Amino acid sequence: MTVDISRLGERAMRLQCGGEMTATALAQFARHLREQGDGLGLAGLEDVVPAERSLLLVFDAAHQPLARQRRALRQALAGFSTVEHGQPTVHRLPVCYDDEFAPDLPAIARAAGISKQDAIELHTGQAYTVQAVGFAPGFAYLGSVDPRIAAPRLTTPRQRVPAGAVGIADKRTAVYPAASPGGWNIIGRCPALLFDARRDPPSTLQAGDCVEFHAIARDEFDALAEAR
Repeated sequence: MTVDISRLGERAMRLQCGGEMTATALAQFARHLREQGDGLGLAGLEDVVPAERSLLLVFDAAHQPLARQRRALRQALAGFSTVEHGQPTVHRLPVCYDDEFAPDLPAIARAAGISKQDAIELHTGQAYTVQAVGFAPGFAYLGSVDPRIAAPRLTTPRQRVPAGAVGIADKRTAVYPAASPGGWNIIGRCPALLFDARRDPPSTLQAGDCVEFHAIARDEFDALAEAR
């Protein structure tokens, strides 16, 4: 496995992995480090933030030099096995693809030379891995969509995208957890609450999780949104 560990300032390191390690495996390794840091020789580990191909490790500056932490990290990675850490959490998210909620779905379908229903079936027809969480609290980058419905970001982003909007940008799909500006192609809306600062953890979706979408009718969307 190709691994690069670099220093970021006085208190942090970045571990970058080649394509051999999936986002799910990286997330499992991040959880392993959080839970076993001291026992692995990573004294003073304060936080581990997983991304698609890397981990950011933040240390208490009062502890041992980062050079020693780097050696301990390599040893921890060498001894890590995803088999011991179980299967990823699976989330089934409802999505309403009605025209009102899907302004960009017709253009995506036309570009692919398929019907809107075919595009919906391609979006719901596979499981996605949470590659990373970022941009906004609880915003999970899910990959990868079927190449036929992959679409570039909008040339001009919208000033406001509603909470729950389901989008596609390039090979990624995502659900906006809160209203915000955004440049993704909007193809539906999800009534689930994906981020709540009062919960622990606040974000429903975590790096390495699995997400499956299923289509719902407008009346079911309204009922779920009202009950939330």
